[in-house]
Amino acid sequence: MKTNFYLIFFFMIASQTTFSQDVVKLWPDGTPGAVVSPKPEETFEGRRVRYVSEPTLTVYLPTKELNTGAAVIICPGGGYGIEAMDHEGYEVAEFLQSHGIAGIVLKYRLPYGHSELPLQDAQQAMRLVRSNSGAWAIDPGKVGIAGFSAGGHLASTLATHFDTGNKDANNSIEKISCRPDFSILLYPVITFKEEWGHMGSRENLIGKTTDWKIIQKFCNELQVTSQTPPAFIALADDDTGVKPRNSIEYYLALKREGIPAELHIFKEGGHGFGMHKTGKAHDQWPLMLVEWMKAMQYIK
Repeated sequence: MKTNFYLIFFFMIASQTTFSQDVVKLWPDGTPGAVVSPKPEETFEGRRVRYVSEPTLTVYLPTKELNTGAAVIICPGGGYGIEAMDHEGYEVAEFLQSHGIAGIVLKYRLPYGHSELPLQDAQQAMRLVRSNSGAWAIDPGKVGIAGFSAGGHLASTLATHFDTGNKDANNSIEKISCRPDFSILLYPVITFKEEWGHMGSRENLIGKTTDWKIIQKFCNELQVTSQTPPAFIALADDDTGVKPRNSIEYYLALKREGIPAELHIFKEGGHGFGMHKTGKAHDQWPLMLVEWMKAMQYIK
């Protein structure tokens, strides 16, 4: 009997610390357009992926007791060439889930010069999450977008290139707004200007073009309007991968429009720290995010 008790106790503890999730197709009726990936999708170095052509959502829902009703769609980074699904994806979702926030990891199509694909997936992700708000116990008015590095570029692109839905569409999902209610940007790529942009992300997204009209479209500090959602931004001052000016210019653009924003520049941490714990100050950004979401009344 004592042995059985310990077994039951073990499984009770294990069940409390297991992060449950479901994987759903982003485009249940078929991904639009042709497959542009040069090779089949593959996972490498743990949980990083490349050659993505079939986008998905991995959904981490909180327990009923913890649920706040808020949700965050998470865009991992990787220069639009790979996606770091671990410390910039699943681990972020697990943290949010443990704080009563639905964490939803977007595995988006990589563009290979087809610049419309990642944004198309981010827009669809926002619509799909809102369409499932009843089943997933999510408040459709408290759905944000998060992104890391190039994933931060995608998140800020959605925040500045959204639409309110097509009311005349036959598909009910297409009628739903894809405007995020807030954005969470970690060391984000924001601009494609040569002076301080990230040229690797730029080339992977839009190719080698020098057409300013195309480049300007994806300089998201230039696309901020009074309708751009509030933002939480965090980065390190010693980031040599994506220059801090990216975040600073986006913050200033938000403030010019009177949009609430919070900017944290840590002394050190470099680029790509995500959920990695190093004993430095930037380890605290997830808890700072939770406090910001409380202050903004997205959660209690």
